[in-house]
Order: sequence, then C-alpha cells, then structure tokens
Amino acid sequence: MSSSGRSLTRRAATAATAAGTVLAALAVAAPAAPLSPAGPAPAPVPAAATALAAPDIPVANVKAHLSQLQSIATANSGNRAHGRPGYKASLDYIKAKLDAAGFTTSVQQFTSGGATGYNLIADWPGGDTDNVVFSGAHLDSVSAGPGINDNGSGSAGVLETALAVSRAGLKPTKHLRFGWWGAEELGMVGSRYYVNGLSSANRAKIDSYLNFDMIGSPNPGYFVYDDDARIESVFKDFFAAKGVPTEIETEGDGRSDHAPFKNAGVPVGGLFSGADYIKSAAQAQKWGGTSGQAFDRCYHRSCDTTSNINDTALDRNTDAIAYAVWTLSS
Repeated sequence: MSSSGRSLTRRAATAATAAGTVLAALAVAAPAAPLSPAGPAPAPVPAAATALAAPDIPVANVKAHLSQLQSIATANSGNRAHGRPGYKASLDYIKAKLDAAGFTTSVQQFTSGGATGYNLIADWPGGDTDNVVFSGAHLDSVSAGPGINDNGSGSAGVLETALAVSRAGLKPTKHLRFGWWGAEELGMVGSRYYVNGLSSANRAKIDSYLNFDMIGSPNPGYFVYDDDARIESVFKDFFAAKGVPTEIETEGDGRSDHAPFKNAGVPVGGLFSGADYIKSAAQAQKWGGTSGQAFDRCYHRSCDTTSNINDTALDRNTDAIAYAVWTLSS
C-alpha cells in the first residue's frame, strides 16, 4: 500500500441492501420423487448450484507463491521495487504461471521516475466482455524490503484465485480479468496509467474492480471496502457465514489501486487486513491478536518477509477473493 495520500475521510455509507444470493436466484425446483418405504428420496442438488460453488483455496499454494517472491527479493538486493530487477522477476514468475494455466496475458509498459515499469493483465477466455469482473493487486514492494505482506499477499491471493479458475474450467457469465500493478508505492502509477489508457467505452465495460492490498497482516483485522454496496455485501456475506466480524475499511482510502478505477466511475471493492494503524482493545477482543500494536509492525520495512504473515488471515481473505470472483461473475 502506498504511504501517499493518507485521506481518512470516510466514504459515504450506502443504504442499499444487496439482493439475495446468486445461488438462491439460480435455484430450480426439483421434480417430486416417488415415495419409497424408507421415506421420500432426497432432492437432487441443482447443477447450477454445484457449478457456482467457489472453491476453498489451499493456503499452502498461496504461501508457495510468497516463498517464490521472497526468493526473488533475496536474489535482487532484498526488494522487488519499481525499476529494480526484483520487480520484473516477480512479474515474469506470475506471468509464466498464468500462461501455463491458459490465460491470455499482456504486459503494459510505462515510465516513472526515469525507470520502466510494468503492469501484467490476464484475461480468462469466455464470458461477456461487455461485463468484466476485474481483480487486481499491486506487485511492487518498497525499496526497503521484500514486501511479502505489502503486497505479495494480495498478489499471491489473486494469482491463486486465477489458477483456481483454470483448474475448475470455470465458464462464467461475465468476463474475468486479473491485474498486477507496478509502481503503486510511488502513488498508484501503474494502475492510473492503465485506467487513463482506457476509452470511456472500455471503462464502462468494467462491471467491478476488486482490490487486494495487504491480506495477510500478522496482527490482522478484517476490513471491507464500502465504496459499492453490491460488492461490499458479497464480502460481508462471506465473512458472516464464517462467523468473522468485519469493519469498514478507512486506513487505505485513496492509497491503493482501487482509487484510479473509482475516480473513473468504476464500481470498486476489496479487502484489507491492516497496515501501520494500531489495533484497539475492542478490535483485539473481536479478532484476537495484540491491542496497542500495529496491524503490521513491518509495514514498509525490511522485516516484511515470509515470517510477517498470519496464515489464518491469508487463508480467509484468499477464500473471500474466490467467493467474490465466482459470485460476481455468474
């Protein structure tokens, strides 16, 4: 997450309440089964409901990506920052995984601070390209460290969700697109470059942009963006079903890659597990962890390594990414 633009202004809360779940809307009545001596036969599960069930993303897979990003940073002066070799190596790693899984990938170049930056875009074949569900995360670290929570965690969670789409052979109604942004730490440079390069018609085709910037904080909170009521309700429904309370996200307002999309009129949402704000006693009672300490004491520091990850938060948030992708695209 970028440290620039620390606006604490709350977004206007919406009064809209999300309609029923996608599965309920797609449920079909099963034909009555004949009675047997043992009683009525169980009704079959509708095929649509089975097809739409989002997978449980293996957290071990997500952590394996984080280990690779750590190794890349270690081999490249300890970071994966914009304009440094570690960033491009990180992008090449993710692109190779997506290419092998059947995505159509493209690399977009831009210049910032006299250095070349890169965005990676991956499209899953099929779906209505006039209605795009877009999930993204920034891939760059600060120069001070490897950036495993900020934002290897979001990058790895989005990557593993995309790979789960491939494994499932998902055929969504809407088109799925995934993005990894460069130079976010310099002020959302890569995502702004991408959005500014879209025609107004292509911007209008983005049904939703979902942003994931820091989802494995070691002293985690569970924060949901409240920019769009429809997207917000999807994430809240997921966590409510897990018995995990959430709060509205305010720490990252204007500080991550959803901002350029929001400013262009695209509906945005996302998740966040906390950065350098301090966890309150009430939050520690609600979520566990340590009150009086930052959600991530290694935020923008050299200690943001693979040891700086809470596995439970990483697991829950990645499952929430998959749930949102499956739900919003059907």
